[in-house]
Amino acid sequence: MRVAFKAGFVKRSLQRYGVVAMVLLAGCKVGPDHTEPELPASAAWHSELAEGLTAAPTDPDVLASWWTTLGDPQLSALIERAVAGNLDLKTAQSRIRESRARRSIAKGAMFPTLNASGSATSRRTDTNVGFDSHGEVYSAGFDAGWELDLFGGVRRSIEAAQADLEGTEENLRDVLVSLLAETALNYVEVRTFQSRLAAAQASLATQSETYELTAWRSQAGLDDELAVYQARYNLESTRSQIPTLRAGLEEAMNRLAVLLGEAPGNLHRELAEPRAIPLPPDEIAVGVPADTLRRRPDVRRAERELAAQTARVGVATANLYPQLTLNGSIGLETTSLRDPLSERTWTISGGPRLSWPIFDPTIRPNIEVQSALQEQALIQYEATVLACLEEVENALVAYGQELQRRDNLRQATEAAQAAASLAQYKYQAGLTDFSNVLDAERSLLSFQDQLHQSDGTVTSNLIRLYKALGGGWTSLAVVPEPKTAKQH
Repeated sequence: MRVAFKAGFVKRSLQRYGVVAMVLLAGCKVGPDHTEPELPASAAWHSELAEGLTAAPTDPDVLASWWTTLGDPQLSALIERAVAGNLDLKTAQSRIRESRARRSIAKGAMFPTLNASGSATSRRTDTNVGFDSHGEVYSAGFDAGWELDLFGGVRRSIEAAQADLEGTEENLRDVLVSLLAETALNYVEVRTFQSRLAAAQASLATQSETYELTAWRSQAGLDDELAVYQARYNLESTRSQIPTLRAGLEEAMNRLAVLLGEAPGNLHRELAEPRAIPLPPDEIAVGVPADTLRRRPDVRRAERELAAQTARVGVATANLYPQLTLNGSIGLETTSLRDPLSERTWTISGGPRLSWPIFDPTIRPNIEVQSALQEQALIQYEATVLACLEEVENALVAYGQELQRRDNLRQATEAAQAAASLAQYKYQAGLTDFSNVLDAERSLLSFQDQLHQSDGTVTSNLIRLYKALGGGWTSLAVVPEPKTAKQH
């Protein structure tokens, strides 16, 4: 009967304080509420769009897998391997799991805590009159506590943890955008070095024939030794460029392997066969600034970091106000484990506890610290927006200007090829000096090398443009939440 009475007392107490808790939990949240900053409302890019670029809305599917527009299956395969193996991407995924755990910690403060305890004590009493006693005492009990979130400090901390989680998700997307771009850029660099190397080797073969011709003509008395020496240093000059090109090719392959999460040298056999530099599509939609800013993961991350810091101002502000905790405990003490209810003592206690920091010189300075950090987060957000716009504007200019430069180099290379053929013909016919052949061959090799570099630069600038537009991150889903995790 007494046990039933005590159980009823505990139940009524919990009901009474539970109702009070529900009322108090509906209290206010101190501190500022986050409002998303407005983005610049520019309707068009400042830079004049080059031929092939349009202000039409970007196709989400095209932007999600922009590398496929280059029409290179090997590049697509390498990008898939980079997404699966890149270590920076795995680190970003691990940070998401860390942020989810931190959010769970913050949510845990909303719920009561319950602790169980037990002990066994042996007692012996001796007196000077010869009386002694011996026995064991066993005790067990439960303690519960619940700090009520009267002024929203805990809820603000949950808001901050949620915003931090969303920021790490945007960071993963930003890492992915950079990874895709870097993988494609290094692949294009590999193909560019291979094209330049092939052109240098072809020029070397032509100059070797020219050197043999001048040597024959000198031996036949048709030319002096000056032409032989000139042909020789022209030949060796071209040969000296080949080691530098091979070194650049090796470095590009090694960088590409590391991006894929593989050891340097793993891609050499796979990429040994030279292939043409991927060419950009005929038409590219770039959209408008507002769309790009909404899509860019770094801008979205900066906005989430601002939201998290705004919530932390509320966490600091809540420390100015009282804290109410509901405490309760129930305990049993007995001298027998066989029949614990025969000789026992029940202990039941419960009630609220109010605490209020009347004087704490650190609270208001901490609010000022968090407010200053919020201001810095806002400034960083604005700086990120401006940097994003600058990156796109520069990418648009670079792509358009390199297209024009490539057209000019193509015409110059065609003219240099014709000049070299004509100079060679006139020299063999004895109608011109060998110095003209020398100049023509050097000019042809220079223009061919510049043209191959420009082909690579055009495609690289397109890749940088896609990166500046925030393309590619939607091709990878954020790490899914564990199915066993409880969502509060």
